[in-house]
Amino acid sequence: MSENTAEATELTSQYSAQVAGDLERNLKEQERLSGEIEALQAQLAALQHDRTVLGNIQQALGLPTALTPAAEPAAPVPPPRKKAAGAAKQTKDKKTSTGTRKRAGKKSPATPAASSSSSPTLVVLLREHLAGQREPRSAAEITAALEQRHPDRTIKTTVVRTTLEGLVAKNQAQRSRQGRSVFYTAPAPEQTGAPQAETQPEEATS
Repeated sequence: MSENTAEATELTSQYSAQVAGDLERNLKEQERLSGEIEALQAQLAALQHDRTVLGNIQQALGLPTALTPAAEPAAPVPPPRKKAAGAAKQTKDKKTSTGTRKRAGKKSPATPAASSSSSPTLVVLLREHLAGQREPRSAAEITAALEQRHPDRTIKTTVVRTTLEGLVAKNQAQRSRQGRSVFYTAPAPEQTGAPQAETQPEEATS
C-alpha cells in the first residue's frame, strides 16, 4: 500500500508541475497576443486618423470624393489592408494614365514632321541666302543665319558645309579661302551657266 501511495503522489506532482508549466506558457502567450492586438489597434487608429485628415484636404481642394472609402467601424485589422490595396490600385491607375499620356505625347511630334514636307529644302535656302549676301560667309555664319530665320528647323553646320560643297561642284556657289577658313558666295552671273569641267582646275588649285 505504501508503494502505491508513493507512486500516486509522484504522478500527482508530475502532473501538477506540467499543468503549472502549461498555465504559465498560456498566460505568456495571452500577454504576447494582447500586446500585438494593442499595437495593431494603435496602427489602425493612426490610419483612420490619417484617412480623416486626407479626406478633409480632398474636400478642401474640391476634388471628387467618389474614390474615398466610407467610414468603417474600428474593429478588426483587415480594414487597413483593404485601404492599402485601394491605395495600391490608385497608384497603379495613376502610373497607367501617366504612361498613356507619355506615349500620346511622343506621337504628337509626327504632325509637324508631316507638315514640314512642304517647307523649302536646304539647297533652296542656301541659294537664297547666298544671293542676298554681298560678302563671303563661312558655313558656320550661314548656319547661324538660317537658324534665326527658321527656328522650327534643325540645321547643322556639317550638313550646311556638305550642301555648299555640292553647290560649288555644280557651279551654283563659289568657294574662297582666307587662311584656314573657307567662305562661300553666290556664283557670278557669267559663271552660273558655265560647264562644270571649266571650274575643275580652279577647285584643284584652291
